[in-house]
Amino acid sequence: MPQTRKMTFGLIVGNRGFFPAHLALSGREEMVRVLEGAGYNVVIPGVDETKVGAIESRQEAHLCGNLFKQHKDEIDGVIVTLPNFGDERAIAETLKVAQLNVPVLIQATPDETGKMLITHRRDSFCGKMSACNNLRQIDVPYTLTERHTVAPGSAAFRADLDRFAAVCRVVNGLRKLRILAIGARPPRSTRSATARNSWRSRASM
Repeated sequence: MPQTRKMTFGLIVGNRGFFPAHLALSGREEMVRVLEGAGYNVVIPGVDETKVGAIESRQEAHLCGNLFKQHKDEIDGVIVTLPNFGDERAIAETLKVAQLNVPVLIQATPDETGKMLITHRRDSFCGKMSACNNLRQIDVPYTLTERHTVAPGSAAFRADLDRFAAVCRVVNGLRKLRILAIGARPPRSTRSATARNSWRSRASM
């Protein structure tokens, strides 16, 4: 049997300067590890190409969007991960530039009890709402995780990831679908033909 191609996800890591960048870096590393561990390929800018490998500015959005565009024939879906609040405008701009027209999953990492000071505050709960609002404004459909915030390494997110992968398979399968109908063209009924002839006869009187 032919070997099935590995599914590939484009990964956008959100970041926002007011929030600690080390959360974006560690969140990026964790999400890449989770995706590759689940058997998926990942397309993402390197940590030396943008600030900690995340997307925050318009320039970074264009860099990431063009990278996705280069891999357009490989990418089956895009995952937006928010290790901190993230920049909703940069996320939307990335998808506008990429023009992939593939499913999008939005994930936000929860804050941890006892780590709510500015050095470890994520506030991705609110960041996710802002990102979703911006995507709706530019008519980009998206999929949500079962829980509003969910850790990438959790069993709950693995279930979300499995569902999203299934969505990508269906969407991309239907994109190439061709429907063929084979059969004889049914004849016009005698009754219909008689009715038409009768109408013509009356009309000519």
